[in-house]
Amino acid sequence: MSDGALIDRFLEMMAAERGASRNTLAAYRRDLDQAAEWITGGLADADVAALRKLMADYQSLAASSAARKLSALRQFFAFLLDEGERADNPALDIARPATQRPLPRILTHEDVERLFAQAVEEAAGEVPPAAAVRMLLLLELLYGSGLRASELVSLPRRAMAGGREFLIVRGKGDKERLVPLSGRARDVLDRWTPLLADGSPWLFPSGKAHISRVRLFQMLRGLAGRAGIDPAAISPHVLRHAFATHLLEGGADLRALQLMLGHADIATTEIYTHVDSRRLVELVNKRHPLAHMDAGRTAPDVDVATPSA
Repeated sequence: MSDGALIDRFLEMMAAERGASRNTLAAYRRDLDQAAEWITGGLADADVAALRKLMADYQSLAASSAARKLSALRQFFAFLLDEGERADNPALDIARPATQRPLPRILTHEDVERLFAQAVEEAAGEVPPAAAVRMLLLLELLYGSGLRASELVSLPRRAMAGGREFLIVRGKGDKERLVPLSGRARDVLDRWTPLLADGSPWLFPSGKAHISRVRLFQMLRGLAGRAGIDPAAISPHVLRHAFATHLLEGGADLRALQLMLGHADIATTEIYTHVDSRRLVELVNKRHPLAHMDAGRTAPDVDVATPSA
């Protein structure tokens, strides 16, 4: 069977059995098609030496990109092994390129307050501009609910759950989750809803569709500039990071945060546990049982029984 046919079968399995998203499937196809083109004699029959030569050709790539390509190869050969098309998985003998996941950029609480102060001021008054009310609601949902930019701009009107205490969000892998909707966001939503055009299925319409991620990015940076914050330090994803980091600083549970962010693997959520040493010291000083004990108090006398012979 040709490499192309085997790659098609592999991708069908990834979609049907593992629920891989379209973006993931497209990335796997690009990586595997490229490998099949570069390897002499075909990808499906490649040995360890051929794969090592291929990975050597990837040395000019970022370590994360090379690691992704190796992951695609490992999963592809694992599929061939399961299907009886091969007796081994040669990709397992290839060392994974060392990667270091960068910590997310963080906004301070002061920066967030300045951003909101500017948005609230622009949306104030008896008849505020619709664009200003929309910007305030977008900001409330980015920082108050931790939505991804793509999730936010594509919110349909029907995303509001019963009682409007939650949003129904469709995230990566086309999976739905419930995200808490703050009281502040509900108040701004009440101001925004009457301004929406009749018949639009989107919460943030633009023309015949919804606003784009690029437009959201531009609007947010414009707001940051007017608030006296470096626009280069602001993006929708930075606000999502701030949502997660500030929740953890406030004592949020990591598992709950994982659910709110829509992470499939809690290891992805754990990146937000990068708290500074000052806060760790403060946490021990305030929360550890020793912090509530009198340092000058002697330990109570304890009767020690003499063991019997």
